[in-house]
Amino acid sequence: MKNQRTILFISLLTCLLSCRQKNNELASTYTITGKDFVNSILVEGVVEPTQFTTLSCPMNVNGTIVFLVEEGTMVRAGEVVCIIEDNNIENEYDNLQLFIEAVNAELNKRKADLQMQYALLEAQVKNNEADTEIANLDSLQFRFASPTQRRISELELERAFIEKTRLRSRLHALEIINESEIRTLEIQIKRLGNRLETVKKNLDELTIRAPKDGLAIIAESRRTGSKLMEGENVWNNMPLVIIPELKEMKVRMRMNETDFKYISELDSVSYSFNAMPGNKAYGKIIRKQPVGQPVNRDSKVKYFEAEASIDSLLEPPEPGFTAESRVIVRYLPDTIVVPLIAISEVDSMKVVHVKNRGKYEMRQIKTGLSSQKESVITEGLRRGEIISLITPHPSQIRSSKLPREQ
Repeated sequence: MKNQRTILFISLLTCLLSCRQKNNELASTYTITGKDFVNSILVEGVVEPTQFTTLSCPMNVNGTIVFLVEEGTMVRAGEVVCIIEDNNIENEYDNLQLFIEAVNAELNKRKADLQMQYALLEAQVKNNEADTEIANLDSLQFRFASPTQRRISELELERAFIEKTRLRSRLHALEIINESEIRTLEIQIKRLGNRLETVKKNLDELTIRAPKDGLAIIAESRRTGSKLMEGENVWNNMPLVIIPELKEMKVRMRMNETDFKYISELDSVSYSFNAMPGNKAYGKIIRKQPVGQPVNRDSKVKYFEAEASIDSLLEPPEPGFTAESRVIVRYLPDTIVVPLIAISEVDSMKVVHVKNRGKYEMRQIKTGLSSQKESVITEGLRRGEIISLITPHPSQIRSSKLPREQ
């Protein structure tokens, strides 16, 4: 009975070891079949609109954001999306208003003063005219007066005429001065008013409104690289809010220099989206930015940007969604492809180990396109053959098919 149990245990152990050996053997071999060779690079991108309206900080402004619409808000035309506070413009507007009020007051005072002077001169002119009339009446009595009295009357008439001429001249000069000074002040007020209108326009432009209905996307800060926030400083032409055209989208990708060198314009790209599981999209590389940008301000490491189209899709993604982008760098349909780990080098030759009647034959091959994991075999293998993924033990190698043995 004890012998039977021992024999049974040994049989079970042998069977188990045999099964494990077969499983290991299957796991370490690869059957040659026809398949598509795909060499791809996986990079992360961000969905962006191809066409969009950018609302920027007005020119000659250096201010602070006091209100900013929330990211992803659907806004209507005319709705306020951002308010900027610029103390310089506000102070200039207040100072101009005070200055215009002061000049207006000066103009009114000058008009009153000139009108009073004009009135006094006119009164003097009228008095002179009255004196002249009296002197003319007295001249009727000249024939009854003595020569001395007659001469006195003539001199009085002459003096009245001279005074009349002088007053007329002063009145005319006062009119000219009156018009000139008032005109100067009026021109100054008009110029100040035009300047006030310009500053008022600049002040109104600090309240930025949506020009059309759409989705509000907050722009990135030039200082931090993150989304703009309330309380942040902004200046001339700095993008604030982007309203995209949702009909046509693209993907902007950032990558390291090594991956950037591999890709080319018109390479195919497939996308998946973290926020939209199951959604797929397809496109191609449409633009490569030749100049890299530092990862950080003082970093010597650079990243490179590329843009890709979205030509076909299941469901449109929203701007700002993260897109996992697979760029197809090389593609060869229906060819022989083997894992790189199955290829060895012997005397500068590339070889694989082909299974042949329970053992392996070392065979020279020629390779074509390669990726980080696979290589295309152009010569040396046929479909249906089985190769080892690891170098077999020398006892398992039956023969070799190399040029020196042929």
